[in-house]
This record gives sequence, structure tokens and C-alpha cells, in this order.
Amino acid sequence: MKPLRVFFTGVGGQGTLTATKLLAETALEQGIEVNAGEIHGMAQRGGVVHSFVLLGGYHSPKISRGEADVILGFEPMETLRALSFLCHDGLVLSSEDPVPPVSVSTGRETYPPLGHIKSETIKYSPKAQFIPCITLARKTGVVQTANTVLMGAFFSMGVLPLGLDVLLDSIKKRLRPALVEVNLEAARLGAEYVSRHSQE
Repeated sequence: MKPLRVFFTGVGGQGTLTATKLLAETALEQGIEVNAGEIHGMAQRGGVVHSFVLLGGYHSPKISRGEADVILGFEPMETLRALSFLCHDGLVLSSEDPVPPVSVSTGRETYPPLGHIKSETIKYSPKAQFIPCITLARKTGVVQTANTVLMGAFFSMGVLPLGLDVLLDSIKKRLRPALVEVNLEAARLGAEYVSRHSQE
């Protein structure tokens, strides 16, 4: 496969690291060389989390600014703050549902309007897509599946050499039985959303 650097950004409690691990393990199982890890992570809920997956034979254990082929943003303001990591012609796929980080909830920063976040993101990535991940996750009855909504969208876009069916199989193998059905539904909702909006 063509080498691909995927940068994940979100806040604690969103399952960003779970999604990172899911992509890495799924790719490994399909015979793709993987290098993955955290650049910066805070365990407490609301702290900023950055992680990465390098696919296709990269040996450097990090992504520097201007190198990410894809940014997966689980929180829109964190997507905005991560744009400097995106390479020229890179892709941004982000949730549009705010989960204000600690810096906002404590009053150190103000949350920018979503319209500003989207317009700035499009300057970096004209094909950027924003998905109502939390809104879609609520349809499953488990809002914590918002991370899987984003992953379902990502696997269905043709950026990876792995399709949605591979992600669904991986969810069945890797998640606890009680979590499988809601996450399968979440992944399908993300894929359906991208498919529907790419045709508009």
C-alpha cells in the first residue's frame, strides 16, 4: 500500500486511543506494516489527546508538523489546533460536535465558532469533511460510540486499502460482546453519512 500517516486528536474520554489501537491492530491483521503510539496524552477526562498510526513501512515513531496525510479529529477545536500537522493535500475528517476541553471549561480559553473552525480547516484541506459524530452516536443509544462513527466514515472513504467490512469484522473480534452491536451500528452510521453527503 501507499504509506499513510494518520494523526488522531481529541480530548480524554472520547475513545481516541481506543480508535488508534483499533486501526493499528486491524491494519496489522491485514498484513500492513504499522508504527503507532502517543505523541501527547492526558489520562483525565477533558485533557488533550494526540496519537498516531503510521501505515506502510514508516520507521520513525512520530509525526512531525506538516507530515500527516490524514487528521482524524474527534473534537472540532482540537482538529483546528492540529492543522499544522497536516501535509499539503492532506485530508481532514472531523466530528463537528464540540466537547469543550479543560482549557475552555476552566475559562482559560474561549471556544471558537464552529463556522470559523470549518472555514479554517477547509483552507488546509479543501476536501475536509465534518460529521455529527455525537448526534449519530445517540441513535445507537450509546453516545460513547461517537469515536466508532468517525472510524466507520474513515474506513468507507477509500483512503485506506481496508474497507468498512474489514472494520466491522475487527469490531466483532476486538470488542467485548456487549459492545459489539452498538459499535457495528455506529460504524455503519458514519459510513452512510459520508456516502450520502459525498453524493450531494
